[in-house]
Amino acid sequence: MAKKVKIEDLLRPDNFNFDMVQVLSPEGKVVNKDLLPDLSDEELVQLMEDMVWSRILHERSTALNRQGRLGFYAPTFGQEASQLGSVAALKPEDYILPGYRDVPQLIKHGLPLHKAFLWSRGHVEGNNYPADFNAYPPQIIIGAQYVQAMGVALGLKKNGKDAVAATWTGDGGSSQGDFYEGINFAGAYKAPAIFFIQNNGWAISTPRSLQSAAPTLAQKAVAAGIPGIQVDGMDILAVYAVTKAARDYAVAGNGPVLIETMCYRFGPHTLSGDDPTRYQPDGVQEEWRAKDPLIRFRTYLESKGLWSQEKEEAVIERTKEEVKEAIKLADQAPKQKISDFLKNMYETPDFITAEQIKKFEAKENN
Repeated sequence: MAKKVKIEDLLRPDNFNFDMVQVLSPEGKVVNKDLLPDLSDEELVQLMEDMVWSRILHERSTALNRQGRLGFYAPTFGQEASQLGSVAALKPEDYILPGYRDVPQLIKHGLPLHKAFLWSRGHVEGNNYPADFNAYPPQIIIGAQYVQAMGVALGLKKNGKDAVAATWTGDGGSSQGDFYEGINFAGAYKAPAIFFIQNNGWAISTPRSLQSAAPTLAQKAVAAGIPGIQVDGMDILAVYAVTKAARDYAVAGNGPVLIETMCYRFGPHTLSGDDPTRYQPDGVQEEWRAKDPLIRFRTYLESKGLWSQEKEEAVIERTKEEVKEAIKLADQAPKQKISDFLKNMYETPDFITAEQIKKFEAKENN
């Protein structure tokens, strides 16, 4: 069981306590009242609705992928508390820089669902964001978003903005050079960034034990001189509380925070042929099933009289309808053209590219 700790004690560069922060036990019982976030009943219900929404979105996206109606898809089943608890603690003025598995955060931050589907298909419109939407498209290069988040955070600081740049990667991403460069530079210049490591235990078939000999990934923050916190990533209240505290710390001018969320993704790394049963020990999934973030939070809300099967069914049906409408919108997007690819690549095409554009346009217009 996680020890009772105070977040303010953890938000110090010289902190060496990396005990896992937890608010709710797997049984849905409060184990640390001091860390309970100050949320209204409506806000608590919204967190549950967000997680149910995300799980149904995962189920429908998986089905659409298998039907050939979506392209690349990285499952999120099991990581709902880590993803939705963290983005819920952010504000619209904050910038988010997701990895390829972090599409739910993008949508909850304001991205229309059909745009997420177009991104999955590799359509250029899936990356065409409104100027006032503070987010970047999902990063495919593992760990690269850490350097980008550092740059965005430094820009926010230089422009005097009361906002943070938040980014996510997995345990495998924490082994990338960009990871260290991002947290180190952000720490040196006290850039307001929140770096998340979603420790799923497996980077495809590589176990966490082969990523680093460090007892925790949160303690990698020590080398950068920034606070590092480990939190129960299956506990949405703990994730929310830690993220909110980290945001307050960062916008106050103290610099970045590294947060390791201990979670588990049920199922494969992507739907591109990965099979976790080939490399994960027997019983691992069953062990984590007992820590399912939806079951845990559902139990807690039911004990407060805030949740029911009827409410959950309503969210499920609403989400299915949302997905249905979004895929229709995605289907209506104009087909991409080779000439457009070339135009998008170069602001001012060279002579040879300009000739190629004309050539393809002539074929496309016939």
